Amino acid sequence: MSSNKNALIRYKTLDKCLKNKYRKYTLEDLIDECSEALFEFEGKESYVSKRTVQLDLQNMRSEKFGYEAPIEVYERKYYRYSDPDYSIHHISVNESDLKAMNNAVQILKQFKDFSMFKEMNGVIQKLEDSIHATSQKSIIHLDKNEQLKGLEHIDILYESVANKKVLKILYKSFTARESNVYTVHPQLLKEFNNRWFLICLYKNKMYNLALDRMEHIEIDSNTQYIDKELDGDEYFKDIVGVTVSESIVPKNVIFRVDSGNAPYVKTKPLHKSQEIISEDHEGTVFKICVQINFELERLLLGFGDSLIVYKPRKLRVRMEEKFRAGSKNYENLMVPDEN
Repeated sequence: MSSNKNALIRYKTLDKCLKNKYRKYTLEDLIDECSEALFEFEGKESYVSKRTVQLDLQNMRSEKFGYEAPIEVYERKYYRYSDPDYSIHHISVNESDLKAMNNAVQILKQFKDFSMFKEMNGVIQKLEDSIHATSQKSIIHLDKNEQLKGLEHIDILYESVANKKVLKILYKSFTARESNVYTVHPQLLKEFNNRWFLICLYKNKMYNLALDRMEHIEIDSNTQYIDKELDGDEYFKDIVGVTVSESIVPKNVIFRVDSGNAPYVKTKPLHKSQEIISEDHEGTVFKICVQINFELERLLLGFGDSLIVYKPRKLRVRMEEKFRAGSKNYENLMVPDEN
């Protein structure tokens, strides 16, 4: 059990003892009560040291956790609250605290219908009740789509990553004629552009599988899990999107954005490596250092005629081909009858 969970159980136990008006507790009594509480929770012998309980009492007295508990020693050996009505569960909050908590509740409510947050519904309701949260409309609106296919898989995927479980996934890519079963070692979950992906190890290589292409998932208890110990920030540091290649070296991508759109790129960089190369009244030249992948191409194409790729040449040529093909789509276009 985590040390944080241990501490919470000890604080709760100490609080129960210190507000008990019908029994006197020495320091040794408090130690025994905390040890017994941990034993009941864990089901195994757990002894709490004298120093630990003394530090707990000190923390409860201080402002560290907002308790400022009025703990006193009377008759030189017994511990109690000097205020018989005090409890760490009855801490008062000011108007500023309530406002901050109410704002947090409004944000949490936006996730209430999302599969992996369904367990939060009851917690959110309790928060609303306890702080008398107003029924104001949400000021912060997060981009989400609960109707996305595949979200029902998030729970089992999340648990498999957290508990290091191998999975068998029935998967059908957009290009495949039929579904195939993949035995994978889940490592990370990644959301990009309102679509979710599982980053996993398959046959000693890393793959990203879209959740909306998964048809069935089951745990494979007979295969030993391989943990690649991936750090998301490090793994995705050289890319835009989710497609990471172990064989592709990041390259400098130099592109020009016209003056009307350059401010958007300045304030919302395409990648954390972005820097300005030059600037004039017609536009700004930027540079990013990334792997060239499908998601990057899509992002650059989205700027339409306001962006020109200079380097690398291969990417520039591909962009030209895409725009030419797109232009041809509009030549001699026959629009279906809208009626």
